[in-house]
Amino acid sequence: MGELVKQGIARNESATTMLFDSLIEGKSFMTVKYNTPKDYIKRYWTALEKSNKPTLHGNVFEYIIYTLLFREGIKPFYTQAQVAFVPNVNFDALLYCQSAPVSLSLKTSLRERYKQADLEAIALKYVHRRAKCYLLTMDTKEANAQKSKILSGEIIGLDEIIDCNSDDIDNLIDNLKKTNYTTSTKIDVVQGNLIK
Repeated sequence: MGELVKQGIARNESATTMLFDSLIEGKSFMTVKYNTPKDYIKRYWTALEKSNKPTLHGNVFEYIIYTLLFREGIKPFYTQAQVAFVPNVNFDALLYCQSAPVSLSLKTSLRERYKQADLEAIALKYVHRRAKCYLLTMDTKEANAQKSKILSGEIIGLDEIIDCNSDDIDNLIDNLKKTNYTTSTKIDVVQGNLIK
């Protein structure tokens, strides 16, 4: 059994989990040494690019970020999360805090994908007004191009686009560490005097 499954980050073994576990030869993600979150991501991303498995880049990128959150002690967190009253959205990663949940949309490249992430962020903010929504990417050129759209108001749901090749990711991880996250509470959809 691979380390992702042992730690509960993946439910079962797959081609993606086996590839991730093999990227840093002889090491589990729990023992990989790094100085900053950016270094951790770069180490795995460089190994992934050498693997010649482009069809798995998106899925492995998700595991890189999940394991980074795990290593940095930013937990609990949900993966492929559905949120009550936010239909038809699976959030790549969600950190739950009752006052302001945090969603992380994980995209290796942007092209038009930032629009999907923005719509998902808007949907979350309709229900959780103070939610924070971040788009994390490995696409430096597009990240820089789209950041100005947040400032101009063209992108209204995302709080920030994070280039994981830059210090932006280090700053985000530092900020995420300042909040205590928890598991979500169960809610009754309707409350009141029930007449049967």
